[in-house]
Amino acid sequence: MGDHFQTIVDLDARPEEARGLADRVVAWLVAEGIVLADRTDCVLGHPLGHPPGPNWRRAVSGQDADWEPWDGLAVYTQRTVFFGGQGEPTAVTCPRCRAATRLLTDEWELIDAIWTPFDQAMILWHRTGEVTPVTCPACAHEVPLTDWSWEDDFYALGHLGLEFWNWPEFSDSFRSRISEILGGHRTALVWGKL
Repeated sequence: MGDHFQTIVDLDARPEEARGLADRVVAWLVAEGIVLADRTDCVLGHPLGHPPGPNWRRAVSGQDADWEPWDGLAVYTQRTVFFGGQGEPTAVTCPRCRAATRLLTDEWELIDAIWTPFDQAMILWHRTGEVTPVTCPACAHEVPLTDWSWEDDFYALGHLGLEFWNWPEFSDSFRSRISEILGGHRTALVWGKL
């Protein structure tokens, strides 16, 4: 069966504001009873996280509210490449020309000539924070790595991520409310399974 996660990534948070924004969102989640304030051993890959609160249903879509989350919330406040875990990214879309570029062959193997510039730019961003451009295969414009859109939000680059482990699917209204609390920042939802 495996474990799955949903990560709401703030795409606009600057490094120096990530901690304050995270504290604001967690305070709201606790006040709403969606998560508990006390942290426990309830998330994979982190020593402590916020377990589900008594009002966790306020975060999920109605169709999935019949099964309870069994793990909690991990909060990231440093430069992170968030990704879907299993599989490979299938396509990426240029924000300038809106062309979607496939990253996989029909045999589900990465196309090295297309994938390598993205991979190198992500490695550099993760190590240094430097945003390098990647040339669009369709329009030939250089586009900053952080501006590309990944199919199914397989990747998201940010300094703030709220990673919920083994929760039902979030409602659109919950995701919108998180964006409002973040000051209207753009967010991405990275879903994955281990």
